[in-house]
Amino acid sequence: MKIRTIRLAFLLLVSVFILTDIYAQSSSSKHPVYVLVHGAWHGGWCWQRVSSQLREHGGIVYTPTLSGLGEHKNILSPAVNLETHISDIVNLIEMEDLHNVILVGHSYAGTVIAGVADRIPERLSKLVFLDAILPENGQSAFSIQPKAVQDVMLKAAEKDSGLTLPAWSAETFGVSNPTDISWVNARLVGHPFRTFTQPLVLQHPYGNHLPLIYIACTVKMLPAIVPFAEKTKNSKDWQYYALATGHDAMITEPGKTAALLESFAK
Repeated sequence: MKIRTIRLAFLLLVSVFILTDIYAQSSSSKHPVYVLVHGAWHGGWCWQRVSSQLREHGGIVYTPTLSGLGEHKNILSPAVNLETHISDIVNLIEMEDLHNVILVGHSYAGTVIAGVADRIPERLSKLVFLDAILPENGQSAFSIQPKAVQDVMLKAAEKDSGLTLPAWSAETFGVSNPTDISWVNARLVGHPFRTFTQPLVLQHPYGNHLPLIYIACTVKMLPAIVPFAEKTKNSKDWQYYALATGHDAMITEPGKTAALLESFAK
């Protein structure tokens, strides 16, 4: 009986050493970790071409879909707001126990990743804003728009009783290939309007002391994006890059987009 007990204790001890070694190896993994956050009306689906290349080259990639969009359009409700979307990404990073994350936000998601960085900077390594808007503390994706654009957005949202802003077409985002246009338009859905109108609330300086990277898509730039591209291009606080493509670079130039993201992991 004593021998059996000693043998069990020995096996348990060996198991602990093995598990500790596996955990240590995973914790010290050299593989870069990317969390790619889509913009308005889109979903995690839009990153398929970029995520495939990143994974082929050893990257660990997550492409979450924000509440009320894409495959989560079934949970759309008036309760979905900017805080919901920020929590979507914070919860993903914490539940998956991710560290040293290169957090990428496209377009509207610039607002989202700024909120995420404000809450969990210790989990992140860099913030990458892909042709994104950059509302600051107290501003919203809606309030930074010119008055004329605000009026158009309000009128469009009224068609859905203020619940969503109807999707713009793929062509608006610089998608010109007919096959891609059809594929994108089939997946775009109305965007929860309260995520646009709820102000971003930050408790720390913008970016929370993380490296800030801006990628401008310079072909037929969206007017709402131009001021932020110019601001970051002329700021010592930002690293600025340009891609000669339309707004939806992950679809129109996935190879170049992925290669640029990979360069940030070196």
